[in-house]
Amino acid sequence: MSFTVATWNINSVRLREPIVAKLMGEEAPDILCLQECKCTEEQIPVEAFEKLGYRWRVAKGQKSYNGVAILSKLPMTLAGSHDFASLGHARHVAGRLDNGVTIHNFYVPAGGDIPDRTENVKFGQKLDFLTHMRDSFREERPQKAILVGDLNIAPREDDVWNHKALLKIVSHTPVEVDHLAAAQEAGGWVDITRKDIPEGRLYSWWSYRSPDWDAADKGRRLDHIWATPDIANAGHGSRILRAARGWEQPSDHVPVFAGFDL
Repeated sequence: MSFTVATWNINSVRLREPIVAKLMGEEAPDILCLQECKCTEEQIPVEAFEKLGYRWRVAKGQKSYNGVAILSKLPMTLAGSHDFASLGHARHVAGRLDNGVTIHNFYVPAGGDIPDRTENVKFGQKLDFLTHMRDSFREERPQKAILVGDLNIAPREDDVWNHKALLKIVSHTPVEVDHLAAAQEAGGWVDITRKDIPEGRLYSWWSYRSPDWDAADKGRRLDHIWATPDIANAGHGSRILRAARGWEQPSDHVPVFAGFDL
């Protein structure tokens, strides 16, 4: 069984329905995982997506904020959702394919602007969320699973445009990187993107604040595709669709892809 997975923080699936459909029509991933849908499950514009072949979906919605959804051309059943750190947010949903592979879709909290949990509640929530992820993977080590999503951390020096400049900027601080690494290690997760593209700068996010994002190219790799060791060698063909950042009314994130032969 061969399939392609894409992950994309869409920053409102209803507002950006046209570019979701564009991606489905032009790139046609078998499974599309969306974050920051900003709507309830019932508000996802499923009719348009079903016409493009995405007949199956699992989702965890929330009015106006957060929200995660997996849209699939392949039969999929709900494999649960978890409220990490007990925040009451819609930030995780899992779906299971007929071949037994479980796909986890995560939207880790951004963490605000100040990298200090004593001064910034949101930063503390982010660290707590990652700690809960770590503990859950330790308690039940995942198998035959793929984890994707906006993890809101660029872990490597070449995952940001300037490592030294961003060491005190939320998303690249050492404490965040350490927390993400602990969660990754606890599950034995393999970073498929970096397995396929081990060297060089890679970005999946460019700020709306940059008037010329392409020329400035001050990006970060915040969006990830991981797999458990038992299926990691089946992952291949990773790529990031940078061009999507220039589409009409774009998200500040772009889709990240990987293929799997299982």
